[in-house]
Amino acid sequence: MDDVVTDIPPPSRFMLEDLNNFTPPSQPLPSPFLVFSTLDSSKTFRPSLLIVAMSSPSLHFLHHLSPKTLIGTLVLPEFPFSGNSMEPSLGDKSCNIYALNHSDKLIMIALVQYSVTAERSRAVAKLLIGEQIIPERVLILDSVQRHNFRGKLSPDDVFAVKLETSLERSSDTGYSPLIKGLDYFPSGSVVDGLAAALLSQCQLKKIKGTLCVSWPHFGVSVISLIKSLLLRDVLAGISTSSDVDLENEYLRFSRSKDHLDSELYT
Repeated sequence: MDDVVTDIPPPSRFMLEDLNNFTPPSQPLPSPFLVFSTLDSSKTFRPSLLIVAMSSPSLHFLHHLSPKTLIGTLVLPEFPFSGNSMEPSLGDKSCNIYALNHSDKLIMIALVQYSVTAERSRAVAKLLIGEQIIPERVLILDSVQRHNFRGKLSPDDVFAVKLETSLERSSDTGYSPLIKGLDYFPSGSVVDGLAAALLSQCQLKKIKGTLCVSWPHFGVSVISLIKSLLLRDVLAGISTSSDVDLENEYLRFSRSKDHLDSELYT
């Protein structure tokens, strides 16, 4: 008599891949798109400089930069507008685009306040650079990712380093770095995600591009560093809002963000 406990059970009537046939395929996400407030929504913008901010210090500084005008937004359908404030806020999940006229030149600023997945980074980079927005130069501001950095990182370290496209570094165009006095990203370290996609898009479109990454992710010292770099080399003559104590407000914002983030894991 067969031992029903120890005998090998008969094979299932379905293979594992057959079972997946009963699961409806997930719907593909709609493509991201740009919305501008101008009457001619198909207008092509040709700014002298496009600044794309993703790091917390750069977002905080540029959010308080004045005067600038909100002209559009980049919509990622997976991030609904519900929960966002009526006026632009650092707590929103959004990517607002601003215009800044400086020395008779147009500067555009994109504040990316949500985390773009690797699968969506290429599509977002193409929207921001080379289609409806064709900048002469691009500056990307991000933070150093600890797992991609070759070397030890201490919370007490405060620094910024850069990467540049070949056209930005070319001596044929009279090399004059957009941000001066910074070391290059150390060999063996890696940049990925949206920052890498944006820099690659600059390279493909033959646009002068600079990626500046800073460490640490939060702190008054790093926002002071980013502020000094931008006001010295990129936005000379531009001032932040006079009624804002930038460093103290950033300290309060960072503490509240750390508190909210910690509650997600309790």
